[in-house]
Amino acid sequence: MADIVTREQPGHPELPHQVVDRVVVRFAGDSGDGMQLTGDRFTTSSALVGNDLSTLPDFPAEIRAPAGTLAGVSAFQVHISDHDILTPGDRPDVLVAMNPAALRANIADLDPGSTIIVNTDAFEERNLAKAGYAANPLDDGSLKGFRVFEVPMTSITMEAVKPSGTKPRDAERSKNFFALGLISFMYTRPVEPTLEWIARRFAKAPMVAEANTLAFKAGWNFGETAELFDSVYEVHPAHLEAGTYTNISGNTAVAWGLVAAGQLAKLPLFLGSYPITPASDILHELSKHKNFGVRTMQAEDEIAGIGAALGAAYGGALGVTTTSGPGIALKSETMGLAVSLELPLLVLDIQRGGPSTGLPTKTEQADLLQAMFGRHGESPIPIVAPATPGDCFFVAIEAARIALKYRTPVLILSDGYLANGAEPWRVPDVSQLPDIRVDFATEPNHTRPDGEGDFWPYLRDEETLARPWAVPGTPGLEHRIGGLEKADGSGAVSYAPANHDRMVRLRAAKVAGIARDIPPLEVDDPDGDGEVLVLGWGSTFGAIAAGARRARVRGHRVATAHLRHLNPFPPNLGEVLHRYPRVLVPEMNLGQLVKLVRAEFLVDARPFSKVSGQPFRAGEIERAILDLLGALPSTTDAAGVTTKDIA
Repeated sequence: MADIVTREQPGHPELPHQVVDRVVVRFAGDSGDGMQLTGDRFTTSSALVGNDLSTLPDFPAEIRAPAGTLAGVSAFQVHISDHDILTPGDRPDVLVAMNPAALRANIADLDPGSTIIVNTDAFEERNLAKAGYAANPLDDGSLKGFRVFEVPMTSITMEAVKPSGTKPRDAERSKNFFALGLISFMYTRPVEPTLEWIARRFAKAPMVAEANTLAFKAGWNFGETAELFDSVYEVHPAHLEAGTYTNISGNTAVAWGLVAAGQLAKLPLFLGSYPITPASDILHELSKHKNFGVRTMQAEDEIAGIGAALGAAYGGALGVTTTSGPGIALKSETMGLAVSLELPLLVLDIQRGGPSTGLPTKTEQADLLQAMFGRHGESPIPIVAPATPGDCFFVAIEAARIALKYRTPVLILSDGYLANGAEPWRVPDVSQLPDIRVDFATEPNHTRPDGEGDFWPYLRDEETLARPWAVPGTPGLEHRIGGLEKADGSGAVSYAPANHDRMVRLRAAKVAGIARDIPPLEVDDPDGDGEVLVLGWGSTFGAIAAGARRARVRGHRVATAHLRHLNPFPPNLGEVLHRYPRVLVPEMNLGQLVKLVRAEFLVDARPFSKVSGQPFRAGEIERAILDLLGALPSTTDAAGVTTKDIA
């Protein structure tokens, strides 16, 4: 329960001040209403306060759907708290709806008693019709189960920004800053960071900067003077591990991880990429870091992007290419070439809804089997997957370590939820990051019958089975590589059946041997005797952990484990799976990891699938666990245990 206190506020000397431990706010409006920016600024202010947080941006799939329609609704959900949280929250406590379509698209996600703040200026007949309302929901009693605050945001904004001289059409665009000011007042967010950001962001457009500043202040002042709310709210800082923090998204984190990998390896970093949602931000971010030896090339297509990256790897750089599922399909031939060449290459797949162009702005985990098997011939590739936005940084470094040490392409499977979501991230101590430097071949490694030395590109390290990496132009190390099968050792083209069998098995053994070089799978099992193991990978981490917490509160013994390495699996995965009588595998696909663990370890792992384009909610995982255990209760069980606030 929240503590009720009072504090003095200008104009409200005894306005109740309510301290809450967490709140979930969702901003929703038309795709042109600036909801992503509004949510991002509220998130940044909360990060500066010291709250733990998790975000869920939700973009419309259409580039520019008709204004005011359900297809054009854009939303941004942020969960802030004074304690450790794992998800953006199952359901919003507060919905800010900028138009009827935003209200209709999101109303089903609200629990009774939730707060709705609506822009009443947008609730006119034409917009109501476009949203599919036969009657105005503000008047017909359909919202009586909620706390509804009606605010004429557009008209107040246009009046407030008149001193800036902004044209009416442009003035209306500042209403998102009015909404931000209002919610910032409601949840006692600091105003200075937002005002400073507006000044910096719009420094080259002083009129726009002034309009947005006036709108933001008008929203704050409206909240302060309109006597709209019974109280204001405060979420205290979270108790986080000491260190320097920044608010980071998954795409930014993976870009920084790639920069760090290049520095740790003492190699130039080259990105060859074709823009595709939701991976494009990695290209944008890396293009800013030329001072770290980063070179980026926006290619004319997916195939050219990976071809350039593989060429850079041949030339002695850390080659990287980024894409999403459709691009992986196009890059598959060159990925097979990289397997044959045995060169280090990082391939980043930021997964989205499929098949084909599918759902460009929605998340999914359905590329796992494509990553495992979607190439010609026997062409195994190591696969790693981050669990959180911040974890993308460390997974990028781990992928580079494996690629460089074992001379192999490596696939990173992130997804749209991680890519666009954000969390507080503790900046690591650079001295604690791994040394992943690689030694290039500098001398001949083979003696010919005539006693002269030459270079054989496929002589292997006895431990890793990696072949030597020789930079083209190194004197005495002239060699040829290509897509045709190589003779073991010499690298000459060979069609000999026995040689092909040997090379296929060597490449497979090299990837399988990576299992000796990765940590064993860790299991979170507080009691050590779990009734069920929930096994996950990628972005399901937060929902699984929160859902398991909820089930434990109800008295059930639940263990969880999360896979970072998907090929090869951790060396103890089989032992872990056989330790538990029941295994549940939640995935945002139709059961792809389940197929792999069933085939590899002969366990009766049960799938729990979701392919709606939205991430799992903690409550969905909790319900799946209880269903598997035959223990589904009502929302509050006989002992009065409620779990909905555990996230």
